[in-house]
Amino acid sequence: MNKISKLPRSSPEEQGISSSAISRFLDYIKEQELELHSLMIVRHGHVIAEGWWHPYRSDREHMLFSLTKSFTSIAIGFAITEGLLSLEDTLASFFPEIEIKHKNEFRDIQVRDLLTLSAGHENATMGWDLQQIEGSWVEYFLNIPLDHEPGTRFLYNTSATQMLSAIVQRVAGLPLIDYLEPRLFEPLGISRPYWQTSPEGHNTGGHGMSLKTEDIAKFGQFLLQQGFWEGRQLLDKNWIKEASSFQIDNGDNKEDDWQQGYGFQFWLSRHGGFRADGAFSQFCIVLPQQDAVVIITSGTHEGPSILNLVWEHLLPAMSDRSLPADDESRTILNLQLNHLMLPTPKLMKTSPLDEIVSNRVFKMDANEKNIKEVSVIFNSDSCTFVLKDDRGEHQIICGYQEWIEGATTLFDNALHSVYLPTEITVCAKAGWRSEHDFEMSWCFVNTPFTDTVVCHFDGQQIQLNRTVNTDQSVTRPTFIGKMVQL
Repeated sequence: MNKISKLPRSSPEEQGISSSAISRFLDYIKEQELELHSLMIVRHGHVIAEGWWHPYRSDREHMLFSLTKSFTSIAIGFAITEGLLSLEDTLASFFPEIEIKHKNEFRDIQVRDLLTLSAGHENATMGWDLQQIEGSWVEYFLNIPLDHEPGTRFLYNTSATQMLSAIVQRVAGLPLIDYLEPRLFEPLGISRPYWQTSPEGHNTGGHGMSLKTEDIAKFGQFLLQQGFWEGRQLLDKNWIKEASSFQIDNGDNKEDDWQQGYGFQFWLSRHGGFRADGAFSQFCIVLPQQDAVVIITSGTHEGPSILNLVWEHLLPAMSDRSLPADDESRTILNLQLNHLMLPTPKLMKTSPLDEIVSNRVFKMDANEKNIKEVSVIFNSDSCTFVLKDDRGEHQIICGYQEWIEGATTLFDNALHSVYLPTEITVCAKAGWRSEHDFEMSWCFVNTPFTDTVVCHFDGQQIQLNRTVNTDQSVTRPTFIGKMVQL
């Protein structure tokens, strides 16, 4: 059982950064309409600023996507330190029972090649692709023909990291989550995370982990301290140095934070830093020169804009020494941090159509999602959206003025990428944006995703449209139905 410990807290000024600089950073985040879900800044081992955009909270885990890869790198580091494998070992040598049905003209893929995402393929097999494979992911990967000499060409490829997870489980006899429990999670006081598994029972090494913001911060501080934690060297510091150093070229644009070079499942950043990095702007930014860690969870593709604001407003404000107390600026910052919230549209609570459509069943035309019926039940302070499909009945309760939290099975994996839950926590708000258009916001608060669902009522007909915050160009088809006569 992990001890649940917290990082020490301090004021920004005590750790050499002004509260006003952090306030400016938050102002620009808001001005540029960047959807952050949490922010935690650690300086000299102390949390100096932390905030969550309501309805996200400190006690909720957040999907990390490819930020997971860096945890897999650390597991490989432990395994190498313990003599279970080496960088030069070949992938095929760990799975002699798997028949490779093609012959390569190139050398075999080594552990080092998997770590540097240079396995030799022309095309990537990403998390969504893996989810479509019902059989062995390892067998599938080993039977992809190579197009290049391994180790010579960087290709961002989640399936390569998945092979690292399979290797650790093969040599250690434990899945990644259990292998890391006594070595990393327990010493750092990290709550046991949610972590997906493959059909073979391997944790998904390249994606699939969820963690609380502070637990990500502990991981970042562990990296900053080169594996040293509370008087113990948990992992050989040389591994973290190597993993976070330039190992392979990934581009030549010196202004692009995704072309600064790649380590062992870590991205190198501008300004001498490195980071663990996941889709929709999940960041664990480690800044050794500033002795700082910045954690950000988000629901946006605008990662470059977020990093630019870190470089422009947080980095220059970090001083080598403590600053004088600034109670006024600190009070302003604390007010900002305590009142962060996701922006939602201003909607009307009622419409003349309330009584006409409330609790009426709309039978849907044939559609690709097999939605059979929908209905909306309007109450004084909330409404309940009900949808029936071939999986059964699903409900989401929406507040008019406040988010209402619940659990739902109404999750759309075509909109939400690779995660496949059967039930998920949702916070929902709703209201009328016009007499005929009822709009709901469904915020899946352990994920980057908020869906906007609009019901357009026109006489006896309903039109249902659904979009997602992370990509407004991705929509479900318009679903059309007609009111069932009483």
